[in-house]
Formats: sequence, structure tokens, C-alpha cells
Amino acid sequence: MRKKLIKLFKILVLSILALIVITIATLYFSLHEKLPEGEAGIKADNFALKIQNAVKHDQYIKTDYLQWTFRNKNHYIWDKRKNTVQVDYDGHKVILDLDHPERNKLINPEHFSDKIIKKALANFNNDSFWVVAPHKLFDKKTTRQLITLKDNSKGLLVTYSSGGTTPGDSYLWKVDSNYRPISYKMWVSIIPIGGIEATWENWIDTDSGAHLSQQHKLLGFGIPITNLKAWND
Repeated sequence: MRKKLIKLFKILVLSILALIVITIATLYFSLHEKLPEGEAGIKADNFALKIQNAVKHDQYIKTDYLQWTFRNKNHYIWDKRKNTVQVDYDGHKVILDLDHPERNKLINPEHFSDKIIKKALANFNNDSFWVVAPHKLFDKKTTRQLITLKDNSKGLLVTYSSGGTTPGDSYLWKVDSNYRPISYKMWVSIIPIGGIEATWENWIDTDSGAHLSQQHKLLGFGIPITNLKAWND
């Protein structure tokens, strides 16, 4: 009897594993898209400039401070003049100096301070991108391509060859008639399925004049950006 139960248990486990593999494979082949190729050069750069004009990039450059909360758990105050960030997460308070990493510090240091600081920086790199990505189209070592989309409209593919936590990631921006972003598709190292789309919604005019998005949806799940402010002294 015991041998039969063990055999049935093994069959059940193998069946569950097979179902999981089939489900993952189905999702991959139904959702995965190849990274598109388009036209680089002045047309792509002009398209990117129109996006930046739509989100008031000139005012973003002049912004002194940015503040936001990502997914109701990670809190940031970014002094753009000094390029320092106060990061609050999981009960930790970290001060990041983005120009001088050796000055990064944890308030009330602990035994694992370096690990906590490293995670704070990784969180900032990820979470800030969901706030200011449209203002990073011309970052150093980026390439831009103009892409013809399925509906024959145009999109902008931006690839980051360095910087952040996961260099090499690519994003295909879709825009409205005023060139304000409505979504992007992602080809990123942390997501094995290429071409997953996330929306950019609920845009606001901040006190500094920069336009920022407060809401994203990814596979139907919300990615809220709350407590969002941008201002000048």
C-alpha cells in the first residue's frame, strides 16, 4: 500500500511539474516577441525630441527636487542639484550620492550595511526609471531606432548599452498624437519574455513644469507611483 501511495505521489508531482512547464512554454510562445529593428539616425532622434518636448523635458532638466513612492513601499527624495537621493525601504534609510558612490551611507549603520546600500541603489535604478524614463532617451551610450508598428504608426526603440543595474535593456515607446507616451514594450534581462507591454498613464503637470506619469499597468497589474512631486527652490 505504501509503495502504491509513493508511486501515486510521484505521478502527481510529475504531472504538476509537466503542467507548469507546459503553461510557461505556452505563455512564452504566445507572448514573446523578437526585438524589432528599425531606422537609426536623425529621424529617430527627432522622434525622441518630440517625445521629450511633450513631457516638458526642458522643465525636468531645471527641476531641483523629485519625490515619489513606488508600489506603496519604496520612498524617494531626489535632490537633482546635488544628485543625492534619500531612499527609505524596509525600515532602512539610505543616502545615495549618485556622483560619488563611495559617499553612500546608511543612517544607523548595521552589520549588513553594504548589502542594504547596494539594494537601495538597485531599487532606485529600477523605480526611478518608472518615473523619468521618457526623460532618459538621450542618456549616454543609448541608441535610438524609429520602428514601424503593426498599425503602421511609428514608435521609438531605445537601447541602453550601459548604466543602471541591467545594461543592455531595450524599450519600444508608443505615443499618442501629441507624442506623449502611452506605453512601452520591454526587452529586459529580468523578464525572460520579450515584448511585454506596460502602460504609462495618469500624467500630471508638476510644480516644476515637468510632466510625469503616476500609473502603469503590466499584464493587468497596477504599478502605482504615489506621493509624486517635482519642484524647485
